[in-house]
Amino acid sequence: MIHEDHEEWGKSLKILLVEDTEADIKIAQRAFAKAKYQNQFTFVKDGQAALDFIYHRPPYTDPAAYPRPDLILLDINMPKMDGIQVLKTLKSDPKVSMIPVIMFTTSKDANDINNSYNYGAAGYIPKPVSYEAFVRFVDGFNYYWNVMNQLPDRENSL
Repeated sequence: MIHEDHEEWGKSLKILLVEDTEADIKIAQRAFAKAKYQNQFTFVKDGQAALDFIYHRPPYTDPAAYPRPDLILLDINMPKMDGIQVLKTLKSDPKVSMIPVIMFTTSKDANDINNSYNYGAAGYIPKPVSYEAFVRFVDGFNYYWNVMNQLPDRENSL
C-alpha cells in the first residue's frame, strides 16, 4: 500500500522520460502530474536528444535549466537512436553509468528484455495500457524510487 504521509518520502527526483510517441508523452505527463508525490519530470523525444540532454550538449547546454536526471525512463523503439543504443552508451561511461535506467516500453520481446539487463538496465517495465493503470504505476514507481530505494549522491558521483 502506498503511504499517504509524504514526510517519509525522499527528495524530489529528476526523472527524464525518453519517448517518441506523443500520446504516451501526454499520458505520462498527466499521470506524473496527478501522482501522490511530485518528482521533476522532463521528456525528450528520441535517443540522440536523451544523450544531448544528459551530456549538456546543444540545445541543453545550461546545467541549471537541464539538470542531470536522477533516473531515466527509456523507450526502446525510437527514431535516430534506439533505447538499447542509448543504454549501452550511458552504461559504458563512468561519468553517467550510475544513473539508473529503466526500460519503459511496449515491447515484451525476450531479446529486448535480455539485452536491456545485459547492458545494465535497472529494470524493464511494460507500459501500462490504460490511463488508470498508468496512474497506479506512477504511484508505485514513485514510492519505490523515492522511499524504498537509495540512489547514489549525484554530487559525489564522477
